[in-house]
Amino acid sequence: MSINSQFERVSPEQVKQAAEFQAAIFADVNGRTGALHGRIVALVPTMKVAGPAFTVDVRPGDNLMIHAAIALAQPGDVLVIDGKGDQTAALMGALMMNACKVRQLAGVVIDGAVRDREELEALGFPVFSVGTNPNGPTKNVPGNLGAAISCGGVALRPGDLVIGDADGVVVVERKKVDKLLPLAAKKVVDEEARMQQIKSGNTAATWLVGALRSAGVLKESESLLDNPFERGVLER
Repeated sequence: MSINSQFERVSPEQVKQAAEFQAAIFADVNGRTGALHGRIVALVPTMKVAGPAFTVDVRPGDNLMIHAAIALAQPGDVLVIDGKGDQTAALMGALMMNACKVRQLAGVVIDGAVRDREELEALGFPVFSVGTNPNGPTKNVPGNLGAAISCGGVALRPGDLVIGDADGVVVVERKKVDKLLPLAAKKVVDEEARMQQIKSGNTAATWLVGALRSAGVLKESESLLDNPFERGVLER
């Protein structure tokens, strides 16, 4: 078991820039990787989070190391807790979340359950979890802080970038953030341009026919409109 709170983090400037983008944008420019399992969702859909990961590894149903993490995390950190997806007991509730907010943490991402939902919704502090359970946890079992973990099926290290919104949570390796920020900005511009095309009536995806041919759906000599269903010859 280990405690490590002194690790290199994504910079505040990187976090500020990253917070301008959706989690989905980062998932795309990161090669469609880094998205935590869809079971981990915002407690309230409007909640958003961005910051460096302060990683916490706990035994299911025990929150001893989370209390230690709250004491050691720096302002702006996101607690990322590997609770092993357990929903039989809440690992955090209103008392702990209020402590996180007072300590100016950016949010909590937990592969486990929380409780005191109404109070947490009123608090407005960003919480991403797999659900709620009224059962309280034990406080007996040692674990790891600031170590490499797996959360929601994704491997991450302390200091990596965490981005969360209504779609879910994405983690980006710290060393890749500088390279991905301009790609994220470009993707936003490209998608805005494509949206304008769609709204003006140009709904055809330019890549579709090539992809269908590569998949063997269409022959090289065929186009999509050669399909009799598309010509309206046959009923669907």
